Amino acid sequence: MTEAETTTTQGGMKAAAFVLGLQAFEIMAIAAVGNNLITYVINEMHFSLSKSANVVTNFIGTVFILALLGGYLSDSYLGCFWTMLIFGFVELSGFILLSVQAHLPQLKPPQCNMATDGELCQEVKGFKALIFFVALYLVALGSGCVKPNMISHGADQFNQDEPKQSKKLSSYFNAAYFAFSLGELVALTLLVWVQTHSGMDVGFGVSAAVMAMGLISLVCGTAVYRNKLPQGSIFTPIAQVFVAAFFKRKRVCPSDPQVLHGSQSKVPPNAGLSHTERFRFLDKACIRTQDGTNTIESPWRLCTVTQVEQVKILLSVIPIFACTIIFNTILAQLQTFSVQQGTSMNTQLTTSFHIPPASLQSIPYIILIFIVPLYDTFFVPFARKFTKHESGITSLQRIGFGLFFATFSMVSAALMERKRRSSAVDENSILSVFWITPQFLIFGISEMFTAVGLVEFFYKQSLKGMQAFLTALTYCSYSFGFYLSSVLVSLVNKITSGGSNGGWLSENDLNKDRLDLFYWLLAALSILNFFNYLFWARWYSCKLPVPRTQQSKEELIHHPYNNSKHIADVNIP
Repeated sequence: MTEAETTTTQGGMKAAAFVLGLQAFEIMAIAAVGNNLITYVINEMHFSLSKSANVVTNFIGTVFILALLGGYLSDSYLGCFWTMLIFGFVELSGFILLSVQAHLPQLKPPQCNMATDGELCQEVKGFKALIFFVALYLVALGSGCVKPNMISHGADQFNQDEPKQSKKLSSYFNAAYFAFSLGELVALTLLVWVQTHSGMDVGFGVSAAVMAMGLISLVCGTAVYRNKLPQGSIFTPIAQVFVAAFFKRKRVCPSDPQVLHGSQSKVPPNAGLSHTERFRFLDKACIRTQDGTNTIESPWRLCTVTQVEQVKILLSVIPIFACTIIFNTILAQLQTFSVQQGTSMNTQLTTSFHIPPASLQSIPYIILIFIVPLYDTFFVPFARKFTKHESGITSLQRIGFGLFFATFSMVSAALMERKRRSSAVDENSILSVFWITPQFLIFGISEMFTAVGLVEFFYKQSLKGMQAFLTALTYCSYSFGFYLSSVLVSLVNKITSGGSNGGWLSENDLNKDRLDLFYWLLAALSILNFFNYLFWARWYSCKLPVPRTQQSKEELIHHPYNNSKHIADVNIP
């Protein structure tokens, strides 16, 4: 197929729709497991509350950190499509194994009521524990490697060099979040209801069936995908810059950047990145060795300006990435302690229907499936008239709005938990579960800004051939956030325990714990994190590299990031 045929008959929203189908089904499957996992771990595996919370956060953290593996394998060796297909089946096998264990009594500890006989209940051990964790981490491995490639493969269907396609790319990121919200909504209502009323074995089985439907959606779009070919190890050109800079560390950087290797100007516009003044120690990798001969230096001793600038970009996005970790630590609470809050409240909606506590997390997604289309249809075009930005507002501004609003989610959570605890302990009354809905709603809106903004920010970095890996960094932020949650829970318990007191979160009874104080701690960390983000976002914006108008033929041909992977991205006359 010719390049013209590639750009007209393949790609676009038509192809991206199949990937969105996988995204909706995949998040539907894993959200139904992850968001109600703490209930299963406590009631069936008989772990304590704090240990159960750590099992859940460690599992979810592992899912997201394994996204780095998925991004690396995709960009370097397998490509997005094959990475999703292979690890999609790995995830499916994990769901099936979880369903089998939940169904067979001989693979679980003896039944016991943790609420009344917690100290007498036998915690899962040995082979049974092994089966549980193998199944759980098969799901983690599969989901982690699939997630970044869904976003990246869908975005690859749009050519950023064309203005119309670039605008559609921004709409695609919003559509991807819509698919995510829809999947979460179904998982947290229908699938969690199935788990609650038909048993976790049936619930895990439904997750397996839903995941299979997602894989079918992925395969159905095979004929219309624009597939980018892997380019070999994406870390090699990065390592070359650091090695070359180290061996030339004693050289003095020239005052004129035009003498650096790859700065000469001869051909095609927009072929590279201009030199910037940040991280100047890396510029030494571009200094030619002056030994009076015309010896060609090894790429491990001499790099181009564009190659160095791309490494600078990687270093520059690290502070932005780090500022989203606290945000995801807050998310971890909504999937663990807030669910447990719900179990200790009145969940009755009608005389015969009770709301599963895990379904509380569906509240923001009910709102978001209406807000996201309105945002893309009305707000973005309206804002575009004033800002002239294709996305309405910049991705950094969008992240900032989300980080700011997230603080109020924890403020609301702290106030509501104090009221719930006071009612239960002092008045012996049980509040309606709807009292804690504001914390979910506020965080859902903040996530619409931060999550989508972060994905768009990373994907649009000037790092050709690393889109899947960069998208994986957004999921890595989730991972660090959930791991930090586990650390904070353990640290807070250690610091606040003394004498006969067991700490804020050491009991299995929320009426004895001080979850409200833990929420206030997170609110304080969140607002401090927001101001920290403002500093780094301003620093990043002031030091952005810009595309160079011209670049040498030598750099264009031999630059490590310019290769066959990008042939489908441009029209070659």
